[in-house]
Amino acid sequence: MTHAAERLLTRTDTLAIAYEQSGPADGQPVILLHGFPDDPRTWDGVAPALAATGFRVLVPWLRGYGETRFLDPATPRSGQQAALGADLLAFMDALGIARALLAGYDWGGRAACIVAALWPERVSGLLSINGYNIQDIAASGRPAAPEQEHRHWYQWYFHTERGRAGLAQDRRALCRLLWRLWSPNLDVPDAEFERTAASFNNPDFVDVVIQSYRHRHLAAPGDPALEPIEQRLATRPPITAPAIILHGACDGVDPPANSEGHVSRFPQLRRREVVPVAGHFLPREAPEPVVSALRELAR
Repeated sequence: MTHAAERLLTRTDTLAIAYEQSGPADGQPVILLHGFPDDPRTWDGVAPALAATGFRVLVPWLRGYGETRFLDPATPRSGQQAALGADLLAFMDALGIARALLAGYDWGGRAACIVAALWPERVSGLLSINGYNIQDIAASGRPAAPEQEHRHWYQWYFHTERGRAGLAQDRRALCRLLWRLWSPNLDVPDAEFERTAASFNNPDFVDVVIQSYRHRHLAAPGDPALEPIEQRLATRPPITAPAIILHGACDGVDPPANSEGHVSRFPQLRRREVVPVAGHFLPREAPEPVVSALRELAR
């Protein structure tokens, strides 16, 4: 039996979160979290396969994307890591989900790692694409190898007002460029890209993105309400939930060598797998290993 995805909305104290749900309502919950610059369409090769085998699949739009909206105009439009983790926890609370399998990459992987690290009782398993995604903000001033600094050119661009204006002025072209650079083997037709790019029309997209990349380098203040979470994350907590790491072999922004040293941060790591040919947008490029990993974690 197939279960077509429903598009729904739930409210937390901060957000009205748009999400898609498929699979049986009493199935094991699995939450799939997209990254930047992307949206739930990245999971279109994953969600139906999970729903068809009995999972309750939930795929939200992160803050600043799609129809997800802030409830209060005064709430800081923060994209900092604590915000992403708090949003995921609040999303689970709003839907009455006590424990779930979590999967994510990039920003979504960061949210999943944070909840798994700080609230492990809420996580039955974690699929982390790219490894330990919790930022070491205190050490952000330490230069990386020149090759990695070059891959992060967009972050330094976003530190400038020219970069903010560039993102606001032509977010589609900039994000399309990042897709090509980060997943060089992913050939996405324009129509497919446009289905996701519509999510970048969110009125808070630019502010959330800019704050995210500035905050992680100590170049923008965080939301004071989230400071207790940031203080906990500053200790670089281990992730004790059962976990699998996947990493695209051809990731153009976060190459697989970057997660080799992350294994010690996952005491219950089942395996780390480098997926051939795939780049940064791994769920779009190689959905089968993602589905297999989540089924393995559910056993």
